[in-house]
Amino acid sequence: MAKKKHGKGRKVLFAVEIIILILFIGCLVAYGQINSKLNKIQTQELDLNKVQMNNVDSSLSGYLNIALFAIDSRGEGSDYSAENSDTIIVASINNDTKQVKLTSVYRDTLLDVGEGSYQKANAAYAYGGPEQALSMLNTNLDLQLTEYATVDFNALATTIDLLGGLDVPLSYAEIVFMNDYCIETSEVTGKDYTPIELPAEKPEDEDADLGTYHLNGVQATSYCRIRYTAGLDFKRSERQREIIQMMVAKAKKSSLSTLFSIMDQVFPMIQTSLDKQEIVSMIPNMLSYEIGETAGFPFDHYEMQVSQKGDVVVPVTLESNVQQLHEFLFDDSSYTPSVEVQDKSSQITSITGLGIESVWQIPGYADKVAQQQEQTQQTETTGTQ
Repeated sequence: MAKKKHGKGRKVLFAVEIIILILFIGCLVAYGQINSKLNKIQTQELDLNKVQMNNVDSSLSGYLNIALFAIDSRGEGSDYSAENSDTIIVASINNDTKQVKLTSVYRDTLLDVGEGSYQKANAAYAYGGPEQALSMLNTNLDLQLTEYATVDFNALATTIDLLGGLDVPLSYAEIVFMNDYCIETSEVTGKDYTPIELPAEKPEDEDADLGTYHLNGVQATSYCRIRYTAGLDFKRSERQREIIQMMVAKAKKSSLSTLFSIMDQVFPMIQTSLDKQEIVSMIPNMLSYEIGETAGFPFDHYEMQVSQKGDVVVPVTLESNVQQLHEFLFDDSSYTPSVEVQDKSSQITSITGLGIESVWQIPGYADKVAQQQEQTQQTETTGTQ
C-alpha cells in the first residue's frame, strides 16, 4: 500500500541533478518552443565584485565551469543564501570534446571559507550566499567560477517521476536506509512511495548488490541522501553523481511532452546565475554532450576531529589535491597551484598536523601509488614497442 505523507519537515536538498538536465533538455527542442518556458527559471544576478579568484597562470579557456549547490533549507520560505550547501558539485564542460566531468566537493572538507576562517566547506554558502561559496571554491581550488545553480530537492523527485523513474542497483544496507529516508522525503514533497520489501534473510555482505530496483522520485531522492553505509559521505556523493548520469541518459530518450512537463513543473524550482540567453546559446552543442568521468574532492584525505570544527575531511595536502583536480578536470598534468593555494595548504597542515608525509596514513594510499606506478610502467613498455 502506498504511503502518503504531508508536512514541512526538514528539507535536505540533493537536487543538483536538475541543473545538468536543464542543459540537455534545452538541446532537444526548438528555441521557439522553450523560449517562454525558460522564463520560469529564477535568474539571480551575482555581485561579481564579491566573487574572489586567485592569480592563476591558466585561464581555463575552452571550458564552461558551473558550481551546483543543494541547500540544507529547513522549511518552506527559507532564504537560500542563509543555508549550508550540503551538496557541492563542480560541473566542467570541455567545449572541444563535449565531455562533462563532475567533481563533488565533500561538504565536511576543511577549507578557508572566507577571511581566513577554516571551517567545513558547506558553511561558505550560509556565510555569504553564492558569491562566498564561489569564492571559497575559486580561492581554495584555483578555479574561476562565475556561474552557479541552486535547487530544491523536491525538483529532483518531481523530475524523476516525470521521467518514469530510474532502475538502480541496490544493496541490502541501501534498501534499509533508503526506506527510512523515504518517510521524511515523502513528508516534505507530499509524494507517494512504496517501501521496498527486504529479503527474508539478511545477506552476509550487506553492502553487496541484491539486484536492480525501479525507483520513483521519492525513493531515488532518498537514495541520494544515504550516508551511513560503507563509504559514508563519500559514497553518498558517488550516488548523487550516479543518479545524474541516469537522469541525463533517460532525458535524452524522452518525448517532447515529457520534457515540456519537466520545464513547466521543475524550472520554477531552480535558481541560477545563467540567464536565458546563456542557456539558449548552449543549445546547438548540447546533443553531443556526454557525462564522462566523475570524482570526489579531496582525492587524498584523512578524517579527523578538529577542536571547535568537529569531524572534518582534511585534504592531504590541499596543494597536492589541487594539482590532481586540475589534471582530472583540465588534463593539466604539470599544473602548479597558486601561491594563495600553497599558503592555505600550509595553514591546513598547521591546524591539523597533517603534511605531505601524512599521505601514507591514508587507508589505501599505498595501493593507489602502486597501481599508478604499474600503469606508468605499462605505458612506458607499450611506448617502446
